[in-house]
Amino acid sequence: MGTATLNKNSMIEGSLWNKILGFAFPLALTGILQQMFSAADLAVVGNFTEDLGEACMAAVGANTPIMSFIINGFLGISLGANVVIANAVGRKDDKTIQKAVHTSLIVAVICGIITALIGQLIAEPLLRSQKISDESVNMAITYFRIYVGGLPVILLYNFEAAIFRGIGNTKLPFIALVISGIINVGLNIFFVLVLHRNVDGVAIATVISNLISSVILLVCLKKSTSAARFDRKKLHIDKAVLKKIARIGIPASLQACVFSAANIIIQSAINSLGTVVAAASSAAFNLEIFSYYVLNSFGQACTTFTGQNYGAWKIDRCKKSLRLCLLEGIVIEGLMVTTLLLFGRNLISIFTSNPELIEIGYTRVLFITTAHLFSLFYDVMSGYMRGYGISLSPALVTMCCIVGIRIFWIYVIFEKFRSFTSIMAVYPVSLGVNAIAIFILLLIKRPAKRAEVKT
Repeated sequence: MGTATLNKNSMIEGSLWNKILGFAFPLALTGILQQMFSAADLAVVGNFTEDLGEACMAAVGANTPIMSFIINGFLGISLGANVVIANAVGRKDDKTIQKAVHTSLIVAVICGIITALIGQLIAEPLLRSQKISDESVNMAITYFRIYVGGLPVILLYNFEAAIFRGIGNTKLPFIALVISGIINVGLNIFFVLVLHRNVDGVAIATVISNLISSVILLVCLKKSTSAARFDRKKLHIDKAVLKKIARIGIPASLQACVFSAANIIIQSAINSLGTVVAAASSAAFNLEIFSYYVLNSFGQACTTFTGQNYGAWKIDRCKKSLRLCLLEGIVIEGLMVTTLLLFGRNLISIFTSNPELIEIGYTRVLFITTAHLFSLFYDVMSGYMRGYGISLSPALVTMCCIVGIRIFWIYVIFEKFRSFTSIMAVYPVSLGVNAIAIFILLLIKRPAKRAEVKT
């Protein structure tokens, strides 16, 4: 992507509403497709492993919150790279863009290698602590070991995607994902139906597909004529840029990790209700996450648009970006939630024909997708503050509201009312409280007002 393309797609000039949609739509599709390909893992092992179907689904599902903990933690750091690059694009600071690109790529690979090694050591004790049923636990450990071994390429793709988001391009990560995702589905079928593997086969397919997507984006960065061009000779960690990335990324990462840790506790409670409930929850997760990716795309759009315009010192466009991300997000997210509520049972039946499992899964879809409207508000408002470089306070508020409430709920409310419904009720409560708290924080911080005073 050359400089002319960057100017044409500039976030600091021209109409905002269509550019926000043009940014958010491929980003949402990327997340949705990513989840669809993960759902393909679940569908293949659920339908084509004979008597092991439900046990395989529970094994893959038990890994979901743990993998979310790991991946989301590093996605928080990549968000720091996104903001630093977006600010630099707004200032037209090509040197900082170059330094941020190469620093981000090195950080991704090093963190991936270290985490993969640690993951191999803790795999068995970690999974056995999750109250997974006897028929699923060994398969869950196998899936974890293979998946975590692929973290260097998985994190590389995610950091590359953050680089492209920073310069305003969400289309190339989407295209890379489509190519690798199709390969992933094909490999799933090959490993399970042809080689008669189960969870190990779909895990290997996932790692291979992530390798392909990361290579595609690396080639695109290498061929780019923009300031974000990858040059192997320039690979080094710039301490000043790394510090900027860490200042924004570490609070976001900490928030994501603690958030995911609370979800691991929730998953453990779900697992304690038996294999059928765990399998149903796993199937439903693969639907509700579509809704999350839609709302999250507008949160990331708000971060990037605010970041670039703040870098260019166009504060009015920052404020307008917030309003439009909220308005457009409400409309699109509302349509997504409505679709999932109308067709939720039919979609869950893709994974299983068990009527009991379908009803339990739909209960999860009902509770969580409707609560995602609260998530939209706090995600966009948090993204807006991060665009200004305010990252720590939204992270602390979210950790206190969501994580605190969820841990209390599981250890107090769930212990008195042990049912799947009582677990699910924590989502609207915690997300609603957090949305209100983030709004109050935004009123206190008033980042646009403070930026205008500085001028």
